[in-house]
Amino acid sequence: MLYQIHKESSDKSMITLKSEREIQLMDAAGDLLAACHKEIAKMIKPGVTTMEIDRFVEKFLKQHGATPEQKGYNGYEYATCASINDEVCHGFPRRQPLKNGDIVTIDMVVNLNGGLADSAWTYAVGEISEQDRRLMEVTHRALELGIEAAVVGNRLGDIGHAIQSYVEGEGFSVVREFTGHGIGPTIHEKPQVLHYGEPGKGQRLKEGMVITIEPMVNVGVWQTSRDDNGWTARTQDGRNSAQYEHTLAITKNGPRILTSQD
Repeated sequence: MLYQIHKESSDKSMITLKSEREIQLMDAAGDLLAACHKEIAKMIKPGVTTMEIDRFVEKFLKQHGATPEQKGYNGYEYATCASINDEVCHGFPRRQPLKNGDIVTIDMVVNLNGGLADSAWTYAVGEISEQDRRLMEVTHRALELGIEAAVVGNRLGDIGHAIQSYVEGEGFSVVREFTGHGIGPTIHEKPQVLHYGEPGKGQRLKEGMVITIEPMVNVGVWQTSRDDNGWTARTQDGRNSAQYEHTLAITKNGPRILTSQD
């Protein structure tokens, strides 16, 4: 679940390093979240509603002893965020059926025995345009490049630069109003993880940090506007947006993806 950007505090002591036990709990939550996304992938087709998906997710998590952590967060009412086409993030599940040619991002945070994991995935609904297919491919690759830069000794700016330089080189734009974040034991912790930036700048990555990387990539301009519901952000020009997100731990052996679907 995305974090709206704000001026970062200079107090680096607020960044908490996680123990191996904490990371193992988050890894278990991540495995369950990944399994849930695999089930969602089977459901996505024209005619299904995102409200049906939301209800499935809540039931699936309950059956496995977990809860949707974002439900109730700052008054948010649903187990998932479901953002369709030009919606960038925080879309509400709804009863209107998905249509052939839509793209939809399902984002959720899972709490399993106190361990949290956060992951978003964009899905094609039926046959989509070549432009949207490429948008999804570029966004997914941007996530991979951001993760590759998330190594001990690098800085947050290295992650953002890897994402931004690739995305813009492919002719798309990176949303700037929302960011990745630290996670565990609460949804949103420091640091903010920008998906744009300069290499060698920002907080240095240390072993034990657990963060989300979750680039939102737009076909057109990167700027967003907010719906009257106070949550849903969409592209200002009405063109489509995609997002992929993993939760990962920074380790001495490289980034450890806690929400991998592989």
